[in-house]
Amino acid sequence: MREYAARRGWTIALQVKEVGSGASQRQLREKLLEAARRREIDVVVVWRLDRWGRSVTDLLATLKELEHLGVGFISLTEALDLTTPTGRAMAALLAMFAEFEREILRERVRAGLAHARQNGKRLGRPRTAALHTDEARKLRRSGLSKSEIARRTSDSSR
Repeated sequence: MREYAARRGWTIALQVKEVGSGASQRQLREKLLEAARRREIDVVVVWRLDRWGRSVTDLLATLKELEHLGVGFISLTEALDLTTPTGRAMAALLAMFAEFEREILRERVRAGLAHARQNGKRLGRPRTAALHTDEARKLRRSGLSKSEIARRTSDSSR
């Protein structure tokens, strides 16, 4: 990556080497994005796309932010250079596949819910207070406090 930057005549303003693999909060990447937001860098160069984004959605969101900030993005392994028209076309294809991935996931969720309903599974929040309405009203009329009614109805539901 250093050789690539040197061949392009670039000065390395910030180098991030992130080793953690599945971390949900990637602090060093966030540090780099903050530098981009402060206009301290012009281009982000990564070795592989999967080192930048953990999912297609995450990747596209950050690429879109970088584009909005006017910061280029280059992935050396995939030869993806978003500073060129061809690279931007490839990014559009990535966006299309991300949308496809979301639609497939939606279809799977809907099918799973339909299957669960067919098998008699009740979906949604569990019925709680509605099950005890009559009992709670009767206890309230008998003069019990609301906290005592709550204690008695929650004990009887277990």
